[in-house]
Amino acid sequence: MLATFSYARFPDGKSTVGEDVEKLKQRQPLLDYLRQQNWDASPAGHGSSEFVGLCPLHRETQPSFYVNARKNLFYCHGCGQGGDLIRFIELSRHLSFRQSLTYLEQQGTPAVDSATVLEQAAAFYQAQLERYPEALRYLKQRGLHDPALIKELRIGYAPGGSLRRHLTQHGYSFDLLRRVGLLNSQGRDTFYGRVVFPCCQDGRLVNLYGRSLGAAFAHRFLPGPKGGLYAWERVRQCPAVILVEGLFDYAVLWQAGFRHVTCSLGIHLNACQLRQLCDGSRTVYLSFDVDANGSGPQASQRLAHRLQAQGITTRRVLLSHGHDPNSFFVQGGDARQFQSLLEAAQP
Repeated sequence: MLATFSYARFPDGKSTVGEDVEKLKQRQPLLDYLRQQNWDASPAGHGSSEFVGLCPLHRETQPSFYVNARKNLFYCHGCGQGGDLIRFIELSRHLSFRQSLTYLEQQGTPAVDSATVLEQAAAFYQAQLERYPEALRYLKQRGLHDPALIKELRIGYAPGGSLRRHLTQHGYSFDLLRRVGLLNSQGRDTFYGRVVFPCCQDGRLVNLYGRSLGAAFAHRFLPGPKGGLYAWERVRQCPAVILVEGLFDYAVLWQAGFRHVTCSLGIHLNACQLRQLCDGSRTVYLSFDVDANGSGPQASQRLAHRLQAQGITTRRVLLSHGHDPNSFFVQGGDARQFQSLLEAAQP
């Protein structure tokens, strides 16, 4: 367990300086800083706010370095050193107290390893899915019924009310979770009441997409880039790919056996996604929503022209009015019928 110790630098008469020091430490929680320095830690107990790992201050083979994420303190039972973030900076960088303050001030807002935080959140959401029948019913309503595929896509559910507690118990600060976008300004789960899909690029989780179960909440991404084409690594060597707009379109096509499908996560492709489609010689089958306002077909036509200008062969899949690949399968379409649509696709 973490030893009890005191660490004070300023007498009561210098409360203003002390307040500035506290602000510095709050801006950069100790555990966040250590993780940025690649400190590998494990929870010291179930539900505990303490973490243990090898001491960064001396050589050892058995973990003896404890961090209390709630109190923002560390102590090593091996070398006997302990304190707060500033004390750790002093010891690890061989700086004076005031030099350590200057160092922290120069760091500015700490860089967030968002992929690590998002991985933890995605794993939490995935673990919740089986516990909430309403989420499983929604997936079935959207035509997704294969448990193996649901697991493979790492689909989860955000019931609300427990994400903050779960992640703070794992040492992630409230400020960090706010900056990443997982919590709103009131500390509530951003994805409350939504089915959640992880979005990866080059094997790294870059965003999460929440699909609302009903009309009460909007569908949403976290702030920041949505990444490249969904699951592009699986299809980049294929001579032909099917490009769809939404993740449920992707999921039902994959479930039906179409393994050369990718998803743009919307009708507007970013520069990275366009580069991916144009990085080789291939045929791209565009299967966007045929919606009432015409935005899907218009976007499909504009994209076809842009790809053709880059030497990419395109074909537009002609679905019935009001349909997308997801609704095509939900309303009784099958793989053979969709294959016929691909064969009838027009330039």
